[in-house]
Amino acid sequence: MSSDSLQLSTLAGCALVIAGYPRFRYNASGGGGLGRIGGDSLDFDPAGLTIPPLDWRSTRFLGLPLPPGLRIAIEPERLAGSLDAETGAVTLQFTARFLFTVGSLYRAPVLLVDTELTSGALTSRRHRRSGQALAADGTALLVGVATIEPCGEAWLDRFLGLPDEALAVLRCRFSPPPGAASRSAPPADRSVPVQSGPA
Repeated sequence: MSSDSLQLSTLAGCALVIAGYPRFRYNASGGGGLGRIGGDSLDFDPAGLTIPPLDWRSTRFLGLPLPPGLRIAIEPERLAGSLDAETGAVTLQFTARFLFTVGSLYRAPVLLVDTELTSGALTSRRHRRSGQALAADGTALLVGVATIEPCGEAWLDRFLGLPDEALAVLRCRFSPPPGAASRSAPPADRSVPVQSGPA
């Protein structure tokens, strides 16, 4: 089975909902990484993945930016799954550490997130949401729900109501890496960017 490279780019128009709180509107522009695709299998090296933090630059809550100094960093540990070139369906298992800090004054225990991001539909106790399959321009909308377990910091667990659900909405683009050459022309009805390695 051949293995080819595929570039993931995270975009604006993302969101995060924790427990019963209103959604955080999140601009993830500038993140992403290089993955390997073989057949329908897609696997990204976590060491090469970057996801912008949620902070006053990227995130708005109830229409306002997050307070300066408040920051939630995201450290990916796994991003792997499948991409169906015929239908554009995407499913990725996403595991990451979420690190909440307030300047240099406070660092919360790590929150672990493990969810399946899908371009299909999902229904959970709190959420009902649909993603969007890969479009002709390589963009997709992935959605996933994770159960967030208590972190051990009593006040933070009470504040967030943990354990509870979190909904992630990721708008992204899949494209050939720079310098890649097309293996074959895409189908007339779908331009799925599955490309060969550098020439």
